Amino acid sequence: MSAAALTRVPVTIITGFLGAGKTTLLRHILHKVQGHRIAVVVNEFGSLGIDGEILRGCGIEGCRDDDIVELTNGCLCCTVADDFLPTMEALLDRADPPEHVVIETSGLALPKPLLKAFGWPTVRNRMTVDGVITVVDAPAIATGRFADDPEAVAQQRAADPSLDHDNPLAEVFEDQLNAADLIVLNKTDLLSPQELQRVEAEVRRLAPRPVRLICATEGKVDPAVLLGIGAEAEADLAARPSHHDAEDGEHEHDDFESFVATVPEQTSVEGFLTLLQDVAAKYDVLRMKGFASVAGKPMRLAVQGVGTRFRHEFDRPLTAGAERTGRIVVIGEKGLAESAIRAALSTAG
Repeated sequence: MSAAALTRVPVTIITGFLGAGKTTLLRHILHKVQGHRIAVVVNEFGSLGIDGEILRGCGIEGCRDDDIVELTNGCLCCTVADDFLPTMEALLDRADPPEHVVIETSGLALPKPLLKAFGWPTVRNRMTVDGVITVVDAPAIATGRFADDPEAVAQQRAADPSLDHDNPLAEVFEDQLNAADLIVLNKTDLLSPQELQRVEAEVRRLAPRPVRLICATEGKVDPAVLLGIGAEAEADLAARPSHHDAEDGEHEHDDFESFVATVPEQTSVEGFLTLLQDVAAKYDVLRMKGFASVAGKPMRLAVQGVGTRFRHEFDRPLTAGAERTGRIVVIGEKGLAESAIRAALSTAG
């Protein structure tokens, strides 16, 4: 790390595709570094700030609500000037500025435009990117979600030379890998040793340069490994290629869409999870996350799903007389059957 970097506030960027476990990793960091002034910037694709809500309710001593800054009006890679830079400047201008800033990007964000923003005059002498951590959903890699079949693509192009092949999932995923200083293979407990070995080999094959790769379950990684990398990533852009390096202006995520669905009070946890899994499978939903209430239960039910894989927990008490209606963010590729999905989720599981 250069002498100049030592005088600047370090920033850690946590990126990774939808549902990789970024928020879980971030909560683990906050649990383990109590006593340090850490500010968190959470950016989400969609208008309902689920991840910021989860972090604000974390119950971690010293984790103040005003240390959680939430940006829900677009991916940071598209709104750098309007949203990101003013947020960073406001954090630096506090009477008690943070000792470290952690940014959790949207699962659809491209990290490189964000790295470039740290070259802006208002922040370049006050902040440095300590490291980019890319969280990877290991079971999703094992099932080939982000992989193209090279032979099939070649056959498609041969049959139709005008075909512009595009896999938006793969492009976003590869851009996130390309930016990484550290790759965290998460949810490895869901894989066999043989599957994990194949996933590690695939990720190393896709990464443009050798980077450290570690395995994790539930995002449990020692913060000493995550913070203090000293990469000065904003000064190393050439080593972090992007599918969109040649593009001018803002990059739009036109390949994806999201909406917020209202759900009634549920009859049972099991019935609700089955409903969500059925909807995800039938309509090819990438990601669902949100909150619901369950009849007879005084706690709010939080649910997070990647494809048809869901996890849940009762995360906090519902106040007496509180609205029992829940809300679920639904994210998928362009062309989601929004009306049908809303209708399906309007029933109680």
